[in-house]
Amino acid sequence: MKQKYMKKKKSIGSFWFKFKDNKHGIVGLYIFLFIVLVALLAPVLAPYNPYESITATRDDVMAPPSMDHFFGQDEAGRDVLSLVIYGSRISLVVGFAAAVITVLLGCIVGLSSGYAGGWLDSLLMRITDGFLAVPKIPLMLVIITVSGKSLANIILVIGLLSWPFTARIVRAQVMSVKERTFVLRARSIGLSHPAIVIKHIFPQVLPLIFASATLDISYAILAEATLSFLGLGDPTLVSWGSTLNNAFTRGAVTRGAWFYIAPPGIALVLITLSLALIGTAVQEIINPRLGSHHLFDERKIVSLLRRGIKQEVIINESK
Repeated sequence: MKQKYMKKKKSIGSFWFKFKDNKHGIVGLYIFLFIVLVALLAPVLAPYNPYESITATRDDVMAPPSMDHFFGQDEAGRDVLSLVIYGSRISLVVGFAAAVITVLLGCIVGLSSGYAGGWLDSLLMRITDGFLAVPKIPLMLVIITVSGKSLANIILVIGLLSWPFTARIVRAQVMSVKERTFVLRARSIGLSHPAIVIKHIFPQVLPLIFASATLDISYAILAEATLSFLGLGDPTLVSWGSTLNNAFTRGAVTRGAWFYIAPPGIALVLITLSLALIGTAVQEIINPRLGSHHLFDERKIVSLLRRGIKQEVIINESK
């Protein structure tokens, strides 16, 4: 047990050492941790509570930034900075919860399909292709309209419709891993199929699942923002998408209230960018060939240049 623990600790340390050298990944991680910290400390950081009722005057309606309201005020006189800070909580909750559902379903389908093969593989992949063929956002709109505007429904809809990409990625990796020598040896000694999948195949697929999960979180956050922007978010909760929806429907564009539109939009860009950078960095660690191209390998370029020079010398001497 101690040897296994030390081996896992060493592999985690090796992964972190490689991740630390990736500048884009570190920048993405810092941005992401900053947003998570802001969400956790929202009651402390936000100057006002957007869920509390306030008394607003005519001058408070979409008032520009001031010392009391750094990002201005919305159509109800609420502080926009507080809306953005509290909105990060809902966006992150939806992102993580929907990503958990996506990863669980994708792993179950991908592992089962890739390892079993045969008719089960064909059946599961046809179901996966069916989900991939259906336009997600229109289907989400229909389901949310019928089932009701609630946070639980949004999380379930996003999670249940987003697993096919993860399933495809996991299946492809499992099909490669199951043909390796250590898996064949495990079969030869009579290890059961569930034990082989859990102990030998799943750990090999886990880094790829982690890389895919970061992108799943990003997609879930954008999907929630899209639904809320279209007016299908939970009306009782503050999120970045609902803030943008209120800004556009209440005439922030015609009033020139950029301070109402820009902050939630920038927050969505930052969280999406940070997760994309983290996911790309993890993929480059898993598959180092993604980090460079054969045409940009310095050693190969020098070798090609030397060959070209030698060929020119030979041609000149023959002349």
